Amino acid sequence: MPETQDTAGGELVRLVTEGQVATITLDSPRNRNALSAALLTQLDTALQRALGDASVRVVVLTGTGPVFCSGADLKEAAASRAAAPALLGPVLQRIWDSGKPVVCRANGPARAGGIGLIAACDIALAPLSATFAFSEVRVGAAPAVISVTCLRRMAQRAAAEYFLTGATFDARRAAEIGLVTRAVPDAELDAATAGCVRDLLRGAPGALAATKSILREVPALSLGEGLGRMAGLSAERFASDEAREGMAAFAARRDPDWVSPG
Repeated sequence: MPETQDTAGGELVRLVTEGQVATITLDSPRNRNALSAALLTQLDTALQRALGDASVRVVVLTGTGPVFCSGADLKEAAASRAAAPALLGPVLQRIWDSGKPVVCRANGPARAGGIGLIAACDIALAPLSATFAFSEVRVGAAPAVISVTCLRRMAQRAAAEYFLTGATFDARRAAEIGLVTRAVPDAELDAATAGCVRDLLRGAPGALAATKSILREVPALSLGEGLGRMAGLSAERFASDEAREGMAAFAARRDPDWVSPG
């Protein structure tokens, strides 16, 4: 049976852990999972719990209702302009820096800050029916905090077009420009997510964490520095207990010990 853990009364975010997978669900459909200060606080708590749980190896982020996330809670922003943006940055960094893979199952449309969450995740899957828009400029704001994750994923020309125009684009286009990993038929979203999680669970935990650090760090290194640092990391990983077990399992034609039976 899945283990359910509530965050801050379970009002806006749900955390469910089943086996080695933690699913975090934005659960405020009444306002299309808008990023209020309360939701962001609960989301950060859920992330901390999931990432701090030694039994969890993969985290899935999704939403309740027809919309993944509509972006900032504009009613709250009108009354307290600084609260939510100050909370969003740490949430994005926690996802980005996680040593565990984070998969976004974008269950529907996303706007503004919701797209920042998608971009922070390692792998993002979206249904073909989903739409996206950086709507900030159309309400007099700017895609500031989320640009830090989005600009690390998106083609630069596409980012300029959609940041500046606020125009809506579809899931196929989101995949073309690197914002999501893959756009799939709506009926296949759950199967695609499950398949992705299954593939991730075949990787060794330490090797996945090391690979995430490669993805974060190598693009910013010079060629010489990158080759030097990665040679050291490669040697370290090949000498690790995980690598010894993995190579022994390969030779014996069996699953390594980090792969759950079944």
